[in-house]
Amino acid sequence: MSNPVDKKSAEEIKKALEKNNYAVAIAKVKECLYKSKHPPLNIAITGESGSGKSSFVNGFRGIDDWHNNAAPVGCVETTTQATKYPHPSYPNVTLWDLPGVGTMKFQASQYLQHVGFQKYDFFIIITATRFKENDVMLAKEIRRIGKKFYFVRSKIDNDLQAMKRHKKNVNEEGILTQIRENCIGGLQNAGVSSPKVFLVSRFHLHLYDFPLLQQTLKKELPEHKRDVLLHAIYNISREVINKKKKVFQDEISTYAFMSAGGSLVPIPGLSIALDLTMLVTVTMQYMSGFGLDEESVKRLSTNCGVPLSNLKSVLTSPLALQKVTPDLISNLLLKCASTAALLAAEEGFRFIPIIGSLVAAPISYKVTQNALQTFLDMLAEDAQKLMEKALSEIL
Repeated sequence: MSNPVDKKSAEEIKKALEKNNYAVAIAKVKECLYKSKHPPLNIAITGESGSGKSSFVNGFRGIDDWHNNAAPVGCVETTTQATKYPHPSYPNVTLWDLPGVGTMKFQASQYLQHVGFQKYDFFIIITATRFKENDVMLAKEIRRIGKKFYFVRSKIDNDLQAMKRHKKNVNEEGILTQIRENCIGGLQNAGVSSPKVFLVSRFHLHLYDFPLLQQTLKKELPEHKRDVLLHAIYNISREVINKKKKVFQDEISTYAFMSAGGSLVPIPGLSIALDLTMLVTVTMQYMSGFGLDEESVKRLSTNCGVPLSNLKSVLTSPLALQKVTPDLISNLLLKCASTAALLAAEEGFRFIPIIGSLVAAPISYKVTQNALQTFLDMLAEDAQKLMEKALSEIL
């Protein structure tokens, strides 16, 4: 991972420190941390009215269809402009609900110009039945302009329920295979080569092809945006949680180096202030990524129909559901005798001219590294418990 502090930002931080303006320096550090991990990701969702676009937008963002910030569902499509819906925890991730190409009075190429195709990282084309001529025309035009697209066959649970009403013994996997092959065959016959089709139920995202869709999107995105998508992905499997943990873990050394750099500035108390600010910021990123903040757990409760108290009962770390503050982080650090001793030693060495800062830097590195690893382990474990509890009560 590249250093999150660019040359210009480093100079601004240095000048702020020279003027004893610690608030500005800390704010700049937080800004650099955020920007380095949160480049924008724009996802375009299109399809005919009634295909389940809005529900897909809400499901991908992990919110209920009746949430205040949900895309409206169950109504006739009248919009003629793309509507943006930011992810509730990662506002740099935006899903755009596009007007259905069939509702517009111009060709696919003009449609893409109308919705501003250049700002989207990829397109998802949704249908609840079969992919039609407008979908094919749009896919071909998206490919021509060099963008990626994916086909989603929505409301799969409705198809399975309909079949079960007519037949006692239903081979669910066989039905899914038939639907998928019919979609692929129809698209190929219409001239779309190697179409990627995913079967999805908005109300059962852990089933069918939604996990495969997430995996495919992450694999095919440019490298600098893969982690952005991963952070915004719903925790629907142990694999997703472990991948998130691995990404977070790989970044710890960068934060530890930044902490060590702060120790080289001979201003008493500054290193600890910067370290606490960094630990608060990074820990909040862990909590958002794992869905362990209060708002995320409430959304999970609503979406899964599992009582909030049941979900909270499995969370054991002192960080889960808490408002992360410097005082909370400081208290957790001081509860560990070895960490408290290192903090005291770091601040003591800083008073020794020249050599003191050189000794304090590796101590600061170790404190930050150990703290972030401990917090990450605790929160990843809680995320696993939360996911297992949610799934056990809805299956």
